[in-house]
Parts: sequence; structure tokens; C-alpha cells
Amino acid sequence: MRKRRERKLVRALKRRDEDAFSELVNVYQHKVFNVVYRIVGDRQEAEDVAQEVFVAVFKYIDSFRGESKFSTWLYRIATNRAKNRVKYLARRSQKKHQDIDDTPESKVNSNPFGGGVFRPDEKALGNELHGIIKEGLAALSEEHRTVIVLRDVEDMTYTEIAEVLEIAEGTVKSRLYRARVTLKEYVESRYSSEGPSEEAS
Repeated sequence: MRKRRERKLVRALKRRDEDAFSELVNVYQHKVFNVVYRIVGDRQEAEDVAQEVFVAVFKYIDSFRGESKFSTWLYRIATNRAKNRVKYLARRSQKKHQDIDDTPESKVNSNPFGGGVFRPDEKALGNELHGIIKEGLAALSEEHRTVIVLRDVEDMTYTEIAEVLEIAEGTVKSRLYRARVTLKEYVESRYSSEGPSEEAS
């Protein structure tokens, strides 16, 4: 969203304009759901959290001072709500991960990797590897999963991620590196043990 349109939307939201709220949802619903779902790992829970995010934005819009981009502020709310739901589900021992393949492509991007360390061609390697990747992403720690989602799924810059998570850029880079390496090792170990043997013919 362009800055001019964004500022106009924020002003309308602060007036509690219901049309502005509808525009907010229409523009950002898929992106917010995408981030939340990748962090939470359960579609139904993610849908609930995404709704909470937009309600929170409408409720607390007056606290937005314009010191960062509106989208950055929105993503900060989304990631915080998602991480809180993960902690809640973990405490209740109800954390269940639903197969990401059940979610429409229009809602969730399929690439959990960034360049440099490991970026497999999922179409070539097939659904089995895709499932292993999904499991590996879910197995990451909350902070590692969050940073890899923001960088490699949402394609945010290091600066944007630092603003969203309120951490230093150096911390973003180190977390991302460790997350990619951990995910790479998980996928390689699972795929080498479960994938087709090169000796079989």
C-alpha cells in the first residue's frame, strides 16, 4: 500500500470509519493470515488470531503514531498475537499442526526458505519433501520460526523485521542464519532417511 493511501486509511480508522476497517481487512487479510498461520501452525487457530489482530488494530489505532510504517505496526501486532497463542496452546497441550497443503495457495505462500543456505525446488522433489519441510518449520523454536517466516515467506527486509520484532538487525541476521541451518539439517536428515535410495534400481 502506498504511503499516501496508508495515511488516509489510518486517519479514517482513527475516526472509527467502518468502511476503512473493511478496506483494512481486504488489503491485509491474506498477509496477516499467512504470517499467523506459519507461526501458529494450525489453520483454525490462525483464523481466530487473524480476526483478533484486526479487532486490536481497530481498537488501538489511536496508539499508532506514525513513527514506523503502518504495515510494520500491523505485523508487530500479528506476530505478538501469534506467539502468545503458541504459548497458550503449549500450556494447554493442545498444539496440533494441520497439514499446510489443506490451505489454499492464495492464502499461504509455499517457500519457507531464503537464498544462500538451502532452497529446494519443492515441485521437483515432490509432496513428501514438502511435508518434511512443513514439519521442520513447525519444529523450529518460536523465535526462529517467526524470523524465517517474516524473511523467507513474507520477503521483509532485515530492517523491517527488526522493527516488527523490536530487536537489532544483527540479531535478526543471526537468528535467521541459525533457523535456516537448523531447518536445512532437519530436512536433509529426514529426506536422506525417508527418501528414495540411489542404489535402488
